[in-house]
Amino acid sequence: MALATRTGRRPSTTRTLWESTVGKKAVMAVSGLIMLGYLVVHMMGNLKIFFGADDFNGYAHWLRHLGEPFLHSHWGLWAARVVLLAAVSAHAVSAYQLSRRDIKARPVGYAHKRRRASYATRTMRWGGVILGLFIVWHLLDLTTLTVNERAWAGHPYENVLATFSTWYGNVIYITAMAALGLHVRHGFWSAAQTLGAGSARRDRTLRALANALALLLFAGFVSVPVAVMTGVVN
Repeated sequence: MALATRTGRRPSTTRTLWESTVGKKAVMAVSGLIMLGYLVVHMMGNLKIFFGADDFNGYAHWLRHLGEPFLHSHWGLWAARVVLLAAVSAHAVSAYQLSRRDIKARPVGYAHKRRRASYATRTMRWGGVILGLFIVWHLLDLTTLTVNERAWAGHPYENVLATFSTWYGNVIYITAMAALGLHVRHGFWSAAQTLGAGSARRDRTLRALANALALLLFAGFVSVPVAVMTGVVN
């Protein structure tokens, strides 16, 4: 109301929604589901490494030329990257602002902390930080090839092998995938509640689905470094 008085006009519906707690949670839910969809597709693409170098490099080539001839080379890939970047940014900003709002609402800690809620909150916050740092590393490692010492431009299969032939590459990746699994496990269920899909009757099913998705993504992503370490993929 004060804003409307100072500026002489009402704030837009979009701004009102964004500034509300419900609106920020909705943004987190929708952006989280967009990223979840990307992760499932990305994992399926990664698993093509088990079919050999030709299949995996062919898949990488197809990604770079997605949408041709209607689109120019790399346009489809960059469009997907822009959408993903927007989703990641919206998710991170809304999560940070909700966290700050929560801290301001109760500056003095509870005498008796609720263990389950505290655990879930800590998992999501630290998991988000770990995943954010991992995204930077992952881009430097397999996209720009900056930190991949044995990278070979234009040869994705060989670059993946180079990454997972180092102990630190495996530690970073597996740690991040564990954080991802925990993040998805809690985040999927929370998104369902925010978007109105949750109910007492469906709660058990949603939790089971969240657990299954988290386990599927963790196992699917981690299978690649494990396969390289054990010589299944070489």
